[in-house]
Order: sequence, then C-alpha cells, then structure tokens
Amino acid sequence: MKIRVVTYNIHRAIGVDRRFRIERVEEILRHHNGDIVLLQEVDKGAPRSRELDLAEELRRRLDYPYCAAGHNVRLRKGVYGNATLSQFPILRERNIDLTIGNRKRRGCQHTTLRAESTQHTTHIIDIFNVHLGLSQREREKQVGLLAHSHEFRDLPRQTASIIGGDFNDWRARLRPIFTEILGFSSASERHSHAIRDIRTYPSFSPSGALDKLFYRGGIRRLSCRRCRMRLSKVASDHLPLIADFELA
Repeated sequence: MKIRVVTYNIHRAIGVDRRFRIERVEEILRHHNGDIVLLQEVDKGAPRSRELDLAEELRRRLDYPYCAAGHNVRLRKGVYGNATLSQFPILRERNIDLTIGNRKRRGCQHTTLRAESTQHTTHIIDIFNVHLGLSQREREKQVGLLAHSHEFRDLPRQTASIIGGDFNDWRARLRPIFTEILGFSSASERHSHAIRDIRTYPSFSPSGALDKLFYRGGIRRLSCRRCRMRLSKVASDHLPLIADFELA
C-alpha cells in the first residue's frame, strides 16, 4: 500500500509578502494531494489570521475527513501549534509537551492512524508531527523528551512510524540521534558526494534543510522532494516536503 506524506510549515498562512492568504496554502496542498499532511505554525482564533481555525478551515476546504490539532503557544488572543490532516481514521491523538524550561512552548502532535488497503489489509501508522526549538541544546533535550514519552517509548520498532515537521536543525546534528540511536531512516536526505538533506528554507531561495521526515518499521521510502510550485515561494517562508512511502 502506497501513501503520500506532506510536511509544511505554513507560517500561519502569512506569506513572505506579509499577506494572509489561506487560499495559497490550500492550492499547494491540493496539488500534492497527501494522504497525511503535517502542518506547523497553525493558528486558531488569532487576529493575524482573521481569527480562523486554520486546521479546521484547511480540513474542510481540502475535504480531509480527519484532523487533529495540538496548540502549544498562547497569544494575547488565540493560539497556534501543529495540526495533522488525514485521509485515514485517527485512533488516538495527544499533544506531547516538548517545552524546555522557560523557553517558547513547543510540542509534538502524535496521532495513531488506521489505513486499509484495497486488499482489505489493515495498517497501523504512528505519526509524530514536531516543531522544535531554535537552539541546538534545546532541540537535543526536546528529542530526549519525545523519546521518553510513553507514546514513543512503548512503540514497537516494527510498527510503521514517521516523525516529521520543522526541526530547525540547520547542521543536521539531530540525524545521528534518529538514525543511529532510535533506529529511523531519513526520508528527506539526498545523496551526492556527501549526504545532504533537501533544502526548504527560506522558500524563495532555499539554503537550510529545516523540514525533515524520518521513518522506521514496516515502511519504506519510494521518493522525497520539495515543492517546486512558483506559488510556494511566496505562500510561506518554508517549502513543503512531499514523500511517498510503501507500507509493508
């Protein structure tokens, strides 16, 4: 069974032109047609995004039957955080707090999905949608919190699992933790003379590979690429990553 996963920091649907245009995000996501979409910087009730519930608005516009949101940051009015849109039923969900000390609140939105193939085979997929902090030490501690959460700790290694989102990891320092310690493979790296991750930031001239996807268990990567739509260079300060997988 093949599935498509998209991860996209939508920057509250405010583009690099400083205009709020949710229809641009909608068009990009509609074009790539992901089965599972991991979104970061998703507002709810904030004046800067017309006080909309962006997760629910995109779910409705794109006709996704299932949606889960984990709002980490409280604003003067409204909240924002991560959201997961899914074509597959969500069996359980929880927002895992990854906040370190008095730093900006961060979280990982965990969902367990049930996917059924046309051959009536049922697959369980665990999705971890993250947005990590700005300092290297903070990010390392956040990965430690995630690894020790019962949602992650109790997960059998053979279970199909994906961790994706905005890692803010400019130098790929977290990759060895995921690949050598936690047993994941990187879906978002490209191979040349040296291993490099696909660059997604800033959207208009990508120089940093901040958005990543890791996977393990009964799943294999078929392909991964960044969005090349002209619209994506202005719709957000990040580009979406699009990965195709096959479930064993």
